[in-house]
Amino acid sequence: MIVFEDMNLIKSLRNAIQDLGLERPTPIQIESFNPVLSGQDLVGIAQTGTGKTFAYTIPILQGLKFSKQDNPRVLVIVPTRELVLQTAENIRSLSKYTNLRVLGVYGGTNINTQKKAVSQGCDVLVATPGRLFDLAVTKVLSLKGIKKLVIDEVDVMLDLGFIRQLESIFEMIPEKRQNLMYSATMTEEVAELIKEYFQAPKTISIAVSGTPLDNIAQSVYPVPNFHTKINLLSYLLEKEKEFSKVLVFTPSKKAADLIFERLSEDFEEEMCIIHSNKSQNYRERSVRDFDAGENRIMIATDVMARGLDLDKLSHVISFDTPTFPENYMHRIGRTGRAEQEGKSILFYSPKEEKNKEAIEELMSYKIPKKNVPRAVEVSRELTADERPKGLEINSIHKLPAVIQGGGAFHEKSAKNSKTNQGGSYKRKIKKKYKKPISKGDKIFNKKYKKK
Repeated sequence: MIVFEDMNLIKSLRNAIQDLGLERPTPIQIESFNPVLSGQDLVGIAQTGTGKTFAYTIPILQGLKFSKQDNPRVLVIVPTRELVLQTAENIRSLSKYTNLRVLGVYGGTNINTQKKAVSQGCDVLVATPGRLFDLAVTKVLSLKGIKKLVIDEVDVMLDLGFIRQLESIFEMIPEKRQNLMYSATMTEEVAELIKEYFQAPKTISIAVSGTPLDNIAQSVYPVPNFHTKINLLSYLLEKEKEFSKVLVFTPSKKAADLIFERLSEDFEEEMCIIHSNKSQNYRERSVRDFDAGENRIMIATDVMARGLDLDKLSHVISFDTPTFPENYMHRIGRTGRAEQEGKSILFYSPKEEKNKEAIEELMSYKIPKKNVPRAVEVSRELTADERPKGLEINSIHKLPAVIQGGGAFHEKSAKNSKTNQGGSYKRKIKKKYKKPISKGDKIFNKKYKKK
């Protein structure tokens, strides 16, 4: 079995890895090392939690020589602000015994502060596509010195609609460069990007997306509706020792807020939430407190939690069943990391059963089913999406007031039944002068009145 000592690393890297307590490289790290070090273009396909960040960082730092230039030589593009912070910190941890300068830039914060930081120079720049483009367009940041380009979590970037920014960035950096791309899935969009901009890349595929991780125990609960899911989640979270560090995935920001609000009464002091509507400071604090164990429950959306390096999760709970099976694989990859055992729990309603079956088909694995405990109250309250369509009146979008929970239904008063006729002045003018005679009417009258 290969250990880091066998990889002939430079002394500064060996010392940094030793400080981090790492002994053995993961499969994606082993497979990536020589191709990245040789300067070859590379595409790495690996599940979340398999060590992709260090897979490209270690060989890049191994071959990165000292330089006095101020403009960045290595560019790492990631989809979210949280990933910028995390990736930059990981690179700093590996380069702590060197004089390399690492900088992270991202949107949602003062661009002038980041302009000043960029102007002071860096060797490795980690950025979100939008803020990178903004800085490059203002000429504060020059990308002409880029020798190595890394695009991490590229499938998420394409899902978020960053393709135009990425294409613009490709035009700003030198054609002669090494391209490294890491993703959890190989989609058609990713394949097109590779075909357009990569030169005969080596492809590495580790733990394909449909392969469940052996050290993750999976289970699934059939649950009738959204509010019963909340009751079941609350019931499970009461077991503090068993559910010691839990990441709860939700389908949307709105759902995340509602779940957080409903659970706050019992778990407010030990719970945090992260999605794109929260301020940057709040999100950073939430991730930091959760990772440090100060909060044992984090509620998150897929995009915000994607790629976050969260240690020693006891459980990942999918509150919803993802439409795309691959997203489920990304979720469960958050637990059971570094060969530790983890647990994944999936909730699915009758409307989500087909999504659950698609996940099982992708994995070629039937997830063990558990029944909702009798102690969990089955709610009769339905969300708008769960209400029967037959109850709709006149409009496919609107339910009657009694169903929506508003006041009693009343017919419109005579005053409110009036239609807008354009005001009394306009009506009087129209009546006095009537409709103007068209050119066609004039021709008709002139031609036939003589007869």
